[in-house]
Amino acid sequence: MTEFPSPYPMAGLPDRVDIYEVGPRDGLQAEPVLVDPATKIEFIRRLAGCGLRTIEATSFVSPKRVPQLADADQVLTALDLAEPGLRYPVLVPNERGLDRAVAAGARDVAVFVSATERFAAENLGTTRAGAIELAAPVVRRALADGLGVRGYVSMCFGDPWEGSVEPGAVADVVARLAELGVQRFSLGDTIGVGTAGQVAAVLAAVDRAGVGRDRIALHFHDTYGQALANVVAGLAEGITEFDASAGGLGGCPFAKSATGNLATEDLVWLLHGLGYRTGVDLPALAQVSRWLGERMGRAPVSRVVAALTGPAENTRAAR
Repeated sequence: MTEFPSPYPMAGLPDRVDIYEVGPRDGLQAEPVLVDPATKIEFIRRLAGCGLRTIEATSFVSPKRVPQLADADQVLTALDLAEPGLRYPVLVPNERGLDRAVAAGARDVAVFVSATERFAAENLGTTRAGAIELAAPVVRRALADGLGVRGYVSMCFGDPWEGSVEPGAVADVVARLAELGVQRFSLGDTIGVGTAGQVAAVLAAVDRAGVGRDRIALHFHDTYGQALANVVAGLAEGITEFDASAGGLGGCPFAKSATGNLATEDLVWLLHGLGYRTGVDLPALAQVSRWLGERMGRAPVSRVVAALTGPAENTRAAR
């Protein structure tokens, strides 16, 4: 029997692609159902078992702010952070969060800022510049402790309050984070309004600001069905790292128009069709997303999961 998708590489694309799995953090933080720590830990372990090598485990944010991740310490300490070839980065919003993350054994952290003023006010309770100032001591301390540091920049392609976002505004934020010492950057289409040409424009602006594409990852949401098209646009521009969430979990709890993240299974299907060897067991990953969906009381939104595992007629209520 022929295995699908059939690989047909395209000329001019990068030689390799890395997948940055965000389901356990960015996915679950936006879900209305509270998932118990044991299930989260098992979810992360199963994702690793499918071949995913970088799995964002949790966020050390205030439990009052994001109750879905109130168990961050318990989740991270249960993982084997020294396992060769695996990384479990965590999000830290401030120095208090960094203290908790370090105490739990974190080796890679991420800070979070906004490309727009309004989202910085709504989400972080500060200005765009203020968010960068809050991130500065976290970055300095993390680097001093030998931790890897990633910078999430949200609202890079559109803002629900401000509307269109100029590529130069994104580039300015990235450049300022780079000055602090942030090593890699994830540019987020937080509400899923970006298009392929816009991807190229944003990346060109960031490049002009002095931050090379080898330091850039892209984080797409599929609100308008453009996520995979935007991935192809990113590949054509030389991007080699893409964020994705198993089953399409999540959205953004602070941007109500946002729907789910790009599903990891859908991304893997695309990449396998382009001839990339991701190391991910796609049928097994689809089963993991179906397994978690049963525990959350809803089917995964990923079309690849539905195609590989069948209709979710027997999805149980969350427990």
